[in-house]
Amino acid sequence: MVYESLRDAIVNQDLKPGERLRDTDLADEIGVSRTPVREAIRRLEMEGYVTIQPRKGAYVAGLSSKDINEVFEIRSELESLAASLAALRATDEDINELRAAMEYEADIFGSSDLIKTIEEDTKLHELIFKASKNKRLLAMVKDLREQVQRFRTTTLAVPGRMKFAHEEHNKVIEAIINRDSEAARKAAKEHIESAKAALLEVISYQK
Repeated sequence: MVYESLRDAIVNQDLKPGERLRDTDLADEIGVSRTPVREAIRRLEMEGYVTIQPRKGAYVAGLSSKDINEVFEIRSELESLAASLAALRATDEDINELRAAMEYEADIFGSSDLIKTIEEDTKLHELIFKASKNKRLLAMVKDLREQVQRFRTTTLAVPGRMKFAHEEHNKVIEAIINRDSEAARKAAKEHIESAKAALLEVISYQK
């Protein structure tokens, strides 16, 4: 519970990059002893959400351009593979779910509700992984997506980004529906590269 609470607070940016994590304060806020808080902080450090500085304490980790490039390098391969497999393996039910998700996304992406937009974006990606019929792919990419999740609100707020993201999604889904495995792979890779470029731009402005 403590780990999930802290991770969610970091992902949702309730705890922001560079913010000090004091175990006594967190224990009081959550209503537990300091021991589970310390254990959660150590686990979060191992997963890249927290940095611990000797004699200074624990801080919410930021994302460097190196971190972003590493994460998206892996995401690019995994998500393009998922799209490629989905084009080959998607059932009629999968196709209907993808079509429905795209129709709903068109409405949401046209609104100013960033939280709902992120939820729908995540749902669409998960539907593609579901259609790939490879459960391990989704498990592998889930942690990578969470590592950059806390910056997505800022990224999607960049003028024009939501429109581009929706157009990129359309290309991926159309290729899957048309059973064009290579086109799906290429479109997914281009989408991830575009998302990486947008996030790198946001990070550069925040420095």
